[in-house]
Amino acid sequence: MQNRFSANKYLVDNSCNMKKKIIAQSLDPRVTRLPEPPPQPLDGEKPPGQFGTFEVFVQPREGKAFQHEGIVHAPDLELAYVLAKETFTRRFTCHSLYVVETGKIFVSPMTENQQSAYDALPPETPEGQNKISYEIYHLYKRGKQHVHVATLSASSPVNALHEAKREINGEKLIYNLWAIATRDIRFTRPEEQDLWLTLPEKKFRDASDYKGGDKLKSFLEKNTPSPAS
Repeated sequence: MQNRFSANKYLVDNSCNMKKKIIAQSLDPRVTRLPEPPPQPLDGEKPPGQFGTFEVFVQPREGKAFQHEGIVHAPDLELAYVLAKETFTRRFTCHSLYVVETGKIFVSPMTENQQSAYDALPPETPEGQNKISYEIYHLYKRGKQHVHVATLSASSPVNALHEAKREINGEKLIYNLWAIATRDIRFTRPEEQDLWLTLPEKKFRDASDYKGGDKLKSFLEKNTPSPAS
């Protein structure tokens, strides 16, 4: 995510500069023969040979809001969707899910105490002609999931959050905000909804459907002597 990548790049750049300084100042020929550290990827880019990170959002039931559920690592968006289905809906029913690349999510500053994340947004920029759709997410409690609250049109993610501040910012304290361009999301298509229609019939997958506790209780009742005896 943008501010997270910037922080990581700062640490990586400083680490590389430190290594170069050590190599240059060393009097040990074994050290001075070391190659320079390779150039680091730009913000949001994954190092060569490594999978990217994708965020997974799940809709528990029809009519309920999507919420952030976790992450998967995959080489591309389509395989990330497949892995998300396998990881997050194998044992638990849901109505739908979608995935988006982590670097495509605009993240507001995280606030503390009684400050709303809407009050810590960067300044709004002049709206351009090319507005696109954004999905807006709120974090109402630290340690909980981000929850979908609106779909708005704007020319930038910052402007989308300012528009959300005007339209949907209520009395609840919000610690963090996400804005995701709708076009960057891999949604569940209508023809893929059938995946979840069979899951409610497979109760044998759920530990709650094994009645071991009831059998143990019955066994103990039969084999425990009564106080009278």
